Amino acid sequence: MSGASFLVVAQWQGSGSSRAMRLIDGADAIRGDLPVSATHVVPVPAAAGEALETGVNRYSSLSLVRELAAAELALLDGPVVTVGGDCGADLAGVQHALATNEPGTVAVVWFDAHGDLNTVESSPSGAFHGMVLRALLGDGPEGLASTGPTVLDPSRLVLVGTRALDDGESAFVDETGIRVVAPAELEDPAGLVRAVEATGAERVYLHVDLDVLDPAAIDGIGYPEPFGVQPDRLTDAIRALRGRFELVGAGLTEFAPDSPEAAGRDLPVILRILGALTGPLGRRAGSVTS
Repeated sequence: MSGASFLVVAQWQGSGSSRAMRLIDGADAIRGDLPVSATHVVPVPAAAGEALETGVNRYSSLSLVRELAAAELALLDGPVVTVGGDCGADLAGVQHALATNEPGTVAVVWFDAHGDLNTVESSPSGAFHGMVLRALLGDGPEGLASTGPTVLDPSRLVLVGTRALDDGESAFVDETGIRVVAPAELEDPAGLVRAVEATGAERVYLHVDLDVLDPAAIDGIGYPEPFGVQPDRLTDAIRALRGRFELVGAGLTEFAPDSPEAAGRDLPVILRILGALTGPLGRRAGSVTS
C-alpha cells in the first residue's frame, strides 16, 4: 500500500476493560515504530465523558473523537491505517472509506474475536467497542451511528476469526446473513477471498482487533479468547485480500500492554501485521512502510 498514511487515535473511552487506559500506552508504543512523516495524531480528551442518556458509556468523548478523526481523515490522501485505541477508534476510518468510494463497492472485513454487533439495548456493558459494527450498520445514537453513504450494508460485511458472540449478536448474524469465517477456515486464505468476493465488492477495508489472535501469540489484549488465529495465518489472509482487492483503508486496535517491557515483547507480531497491511505483497516478513 504505497503512500499509506497512519492516523493514531489513542481512544480508551470505548473500552469496557479494567485496563482501558493502557490502550493509550499501546497506541503510543505502535506510534514509535511508524514513519514520522506519514503519521498523524488525533487529540483524545483526557476526560472520560458522559453517557448523556444515550446508553453508551462516555458518549460525549467518543462522539468528539469521531468528529476530530473525521476532520483529520478529510485532509489525508490515499489509504489511511487508523491505529487505536479501542475498536471505536476505527469508526471514522470506516465511515470515511465508505463515503469516499462508490456505493456498494467496499466490503468491510472485521478481524475480531468478538462481533461488536450489540445495540444499546442488547449490550451487557454499555461499552461502545462492543457496538461499533452495529453503529456502522446505522443503529446507534446520533453522533456515532452511520447515516447516508456511510451506512454499511450487512451483505458487505465479513466477520473473520470471530468466536465469541453474545446471544443478541448471534441472532442478528443469523437474521441478516452476515458472513462469518472461523479461525480454522484461515488455513487456506482462498476461502476468505471467496467469502469477500461473494459480497460483490471491488475494494476492502480491513479492521484488525488484536484479540483475533490466539492468546498464546500476544499478551497485551483486554479480552483474550481461546482458539484464535495464529499470526502467520492472519498476515497471509491480509496479503491474500490485498492481492485480490483494492485496499481503501485499515484499522489496528485494542493493544493494551501491561508495561513498556510487555509492549516490546508484543510489538514484533504487531509490526508483522502492519507490514502485511502496508508492505510489498511479495514480502512475508512484516515491515511498516509509508
